[in-house]
Amino acid sequence: MKAQPAPRASARRKHPAISVVVEDSRWREDSVLRLIRRAARLALQGEAAASVTILLAGDAKMRALNASFRRKDKPTNVLSFPSASPDEPYLGDIALGRGVVAREARTQGKSFAAHAAHLVIHGILHLTGHDHEKANDARVMEALETALLAKLAIADPYAPRHYTRRGKAA
Repeated sequence: MKAQPAPRASARRKHPAISVVVEDSRWREDSVLRLIRRAARLALQGEAAASVTILLAGDAKMRALNASFRRKDKPTNVLSFPSASPDEPYLGDIALGRGVVAREARTQGKSFAAHAAHLVIHGILHLTGHDHEKANDARVMEALETALLAKLAIADPYAPRHYTRRGKAA
């Protein structure tokens, strides 16, 4: 039997490592999970050695995380938790709240999967150092989000929408 060569310690990953943890079973729709992974890969382009974890949670978990880390006692759509060390390939964690994401998608006339993909991209951009606190930073971040979403054939989430009398986007 021929001995296999030992893996090289210096070998680098060709693609980012994306771990998806499904805590709320309502997220377990194959098309949604595939789109979330595709969105994450796109947002991590150029970050081949990077890795992130995406938690797909329910509103109770998101409320607890939001209260604990942001002192806001309500569920939210997405939270980003950057790695403690910016020099490591592990960028951090993103958490998405199923109920809030679903309600926002309905209200905004978007598909649930498209809205979830947008929030994954938004969260990863936060992990890579983007922010939207200042107007110019917001314009830059929104332009990146829009460009990445276009590659997924998802409409610009920041474009003005025209609503019908029933409140649905036209």
